[in-house]
Formats: sequence, C-alpha cells, structure tokens
Amino acid sequence: MEQIKNQSLLSFLSEPDCHTLKVTNPATMDVLGYVKTTTSEQLCDMIETAHLAQKSWASLTAKERAAKLNHWFQLIIENQDDLARLMTLEQGKPFAEAKGEVLYGASFIEWFAEEGKRAYGDSIPGHTSDRRIITIKQPVGVACAITPWNFPIAMITRKAAPALAAGCSFIVKPSELTPLSALATAQLAYQAGIPKEVLQVVCSSNAKSIGDTFTHHPLIRKLSFTGSTRVGKLLMAQCADTVKRTSMELGGNAPFIVFDDADIDSAVQGAIASKFRNAGQTCVCANRFYVHSKVHDEFVLKFRAAVAGLKIGNGLEDGVALGPMINQAAKDKVDNIIQYACEQGATLITEQKQHDGLFVSPAILVDVEQHMDIVQEEIFGPVAPILRFNSDEELIEMANDTPYGLASYFYSQNINRIWNVAEALDYGMVGINEGIISTEVAPFGGVKESGIGREGAKQGLDEYLDIKYMCFGGIA
Repeated sequence: MEQIKNQSLLSFLSEPDCHTLKVTNPATMDVLGYVKTTTSEQLCDMIETAHLAQKSWASLTAKERAAKLNHWFQLIIENQDDLARLMTLEQGKPFAEAKGEVLYGASFIEWFAEEGKRAYGDSIPGHTSDRRIITIKQPVGVACAITPWNFPIAMITRKAAPALAAGCSFIVKPSELTPLSALATAQLAYQAGIPKEVLQVVCSSNAKSIGDTFTHHPLIRKLSFTGSTRVGKLLMAQCADTVKRTSMELGGNAPFIVFDDADIDSAVQGAIASKFRNAGQTCVCANRFYVHSKVHDEFVLKFRAAVAGLKIGNGLEDGVALGPMINQAAKDKVDNIIQYACEQGATLITEQKQHDGLFVSPAILVDVEQHMDIVQEEIFGPVAPILRFNSDEELIEMANDTPYGLASYFYSQNINRIWNVAEALDYGMVGINEGIISTEVAPFGGVKESGIGREGAKQGLDEYLDIKYMCFGGIA
C-alpha cells in the first residue's frame, strides 16, 4: 500500500495462503493485503504467555507503565495520517472522520496513562479498637476483548488502555473485516516499549472459535465486548462457567428528539452529525427521530436540505461525507429496511440513487408510526425515520419503548423540560442540545439490553481492577 508513508506499520502483512485473512477495500473492492490467522491452539499458547507476562507488567510502578503508554500515545499522534488512511482503505469512512477517530482512540491512551496513577484504595475506620481496615486495588489478570469494525482503533484503545494502565495483560480480537488498523496500532505500542506478550492481537474469521476460547479459558479473568446484543448475551452466558468479569457495549436504538422550543438549525446540525457519521454504522447514532408536531415540517424541510448536500464516495476523495457500507449484507439490510418501512406506510422523501458497489444514498422517511419495524430495530445505516409527537408524556413513553438503552439525544431550550426529560429517558447516555457525546473523560455505556459496565473516565479503569480488603488484627 503505497499510500502509507511509514511502511513499518505494515510489517505484519503476509503472503496469501490457507492460513491468512484477506482484507478488502469496501469502496473499491481492491485487495489490500493478507494477515496471518490464529488457531485456537495458538491462542491458548498466547494466553499462557500473557499470564506469565502480566506478572512482570503489574510489578512495574503505575508511573513506569504510564511512561510507556504516553510514548504509545505520542507515536499514534505522529502517525495519525497513516493510521487514518489505513482505516479509510479497509473500513471506508471518510479520511477526515478517520483522522478524528485516530485522535479519539489516542485520547484514551493519554487519559488512562494518568488515571492509572490514581487507582486509590481506602482506609476504613475499624469496627473494634484493635483492628485496622484498608482496601487496595489490583489488576484482574489477563483481559481479552472482541471489537467491531466500525471503530477499528478507538474500540481497541478504549479497552486496552485501561487494562494496561491497571497492570493487566491484554489480548484483542479485532473484526476480520478491519484487522490492519488494529495490527498497525499494536506495532506502535511495541515501538513504545510495551512488551508483545502484554499486548497481543488475534486475527481470525472464526469468531465463534476465538470467543469459545476466550470465555472458557481459566486464565482469562476479564472479557470486554463491543457488538450485537445477541452475541453479547451468548458471551456472558459462556463466561458464567468461570465467573469472569465482563464489560458489554451492545446494541442501541437511540431516539433523537426535537421539542417545539428547540433551536431547529442547531437540531439539524446535531442530527446530521449523529445520524450520518460513519454512514450511520454506529451503535450510538440517532436511530429514530421524534419531532414535535409544531416544528415537524420546519425540521423536515431543513433536515432534507442538509442531507441533500452530503457527498457520497470513496473516503479518500475530498469533501466526501458518506463512505460505503461495510459489506454487501449491510447494504442489503438497509435497502430492505427502507422497502419494508414503505410497505408499512412510511413515505420516502429523499431521492434514492442507485450506486455501484456498497454505497447507499441517505434516506429520510416520514409518516412513520411507533409500531413499525424500522422504529423497533437498530438500523445501522444512513436511514432517518421521523415520527411526530404532541406532548412530553407521549414522547417519553415512545422513546423508552425499546429493550435498548445506550444513547439518546434531545433538543430544547426549556431548563425545566431539560431536567425532567433527561432524568426520564431510560438510557445510559443523554446528549442535550448535542449530537456527538463520546469523549474519553466521560463514562460510556448503556442500561437494559445495551450492556453493562462503563468505558472511559475513572470508571473505565475500575473495570480492570479487583478490590482487596485487608483486616489487620491484634493492634495494641
């Protein structure tokens, strides 16, 4: 790949054979390269190695680990363009958006490098005069993760950084669709002095086999997963046999709400940012739009005009806002969702041009009703169904009518309404007059069937730490 200036990032590329994984550009369908795959037997050896290496890594001071993490952060920043270009090539998102993800992913490394120094315990007043009680925090051990293709760097660093900062060793299986970004990021970690045995990347198209090994191996003490609710439930069930710690960031069905007192122009900008980032292929993107009847027509008119200005194409081209869907199955799903919604009574108000390859025109649907399938399922594509509402009570009932509870968004200028609605929405995250809410300094995660645990912020470090209570007796 001549587009990558730092060819050392690609030292993992291999010649094709029966033990390699082919990586394809979804925008052009060109083959980008091949990477070696990992068998279940090899993974077991990797886990053993990680178990031994974790002891030495945990014996370093938090400051020593932080120095290596900060060096990793700096190398990612220095190679931002190459990493972003590689991400666009294998994943499809626009180059500017990919650069933003590289910075976002790096921010977790920088944050947890410092946060790892603050894994504080407590001194607790004793229950008798001759006893003293303290608690300390220790790394859980070997942690593993399974990450998706839609954020191929950030979803890894958001898990790896706190694990490494806490003193854990870490093994990650990235999506078979986007292994290049993961391997290139790991190369920079090794250059920063993080041992290869402490941070390992597993490439495989057999997700079930790798997942079975992760969940059943007794030396794995923590599993973090970002993906579908269906798969997350299976992994949680399998982890029960060895009572592993788990973090689950699962499916979403985010409502985007526009009240009658909202700043409509601001709401349209937020809607574009939330809905069409990564061509709608994010778990926190707006999935269904609830617009008050008084401002419905104004919002739809301005929203449709903004959507019409989005350029579709190869993410390496200037001005492109929407890249391709990740594969044919994803494109077919979006096409079927639009078709079935229209069959159920929705009205398509945007022009759906036919594109070659995996590109899909952004779609806006009106006359959508709460009972329709498009409202009840996660779309994961550039489709915006819009529903009307007339009262706050009606809105809250419709917005919470889902088993998911990851992200939600609403626009209002009324401070009383803002507090009441923010508290009433049954979601782990609420964006208020804001369409982009992810940041390393805030806890990311959902409620209900959208998962358990939090990533980022100080809470993200605790996910990789055990609390040990020590009782000192016989104190005269």
